[in-house]
Amino acid sequence: MVTIQDANELSREEFVAKLGWIFEHTPWIADKVWTLRPFPSIQLLHQSMVKLVEKSSKQEKLALIQAHPDLGTKMKITTSSKMEQHQAGLDQLSSKEYERYIALNNKYIKKFGFPFVLAVRGHNKDSIYDAMKRRVKNKEDQEFETALKEIYKISFFRLKEIVTNERSY
Repeated sequence: MVTIQDANELSREEFVAKLGWIFEHTPWIADKVWTLRPFPSIQLLHQSMVKLVEKSSKQEKLALIQAHPDLGTKMKITTSSKMEQHQAGLDQLSSKEYERYIALNNKYIKKFGFPFVLAVRGHNKDSIYDAMKRRVKNKEDQEFETALKEIYKISFFRLKEIVTNERSY
């Protein structure tokens, strides 16, 4: 854990190494936001990161969404994603539940061209599945924006795990 003051004092390389992972496999966000320092709070740091994403091209946004793993996947994923999915019970799906998840996720991916993204904190395997069932009915533009909003939630949860507004004395 580092303070926001400490984060502001990191070199560009250190900053990207420390924060580049909070947006899944997308360190360019931390790299670009570094030039906007100093940040008075983690909230404003995160808002600046979100603004960078919002101003990026549709292709960059799509790449950000596509960088996220399928929920419930048994493939190798980042430590953060693995922990988040574990807390929601997605690594404990029965064979039948796993097959249902895979079938619905494949339908979702076929329709939208990107994986289902949800900030899973506070969810369980059933609420996640229900959300996927609801959202697969969305229109493409609506779901694209919903996925980005979920990514913003995920990244803020991750940022709060490593940066604090508290001063160290």
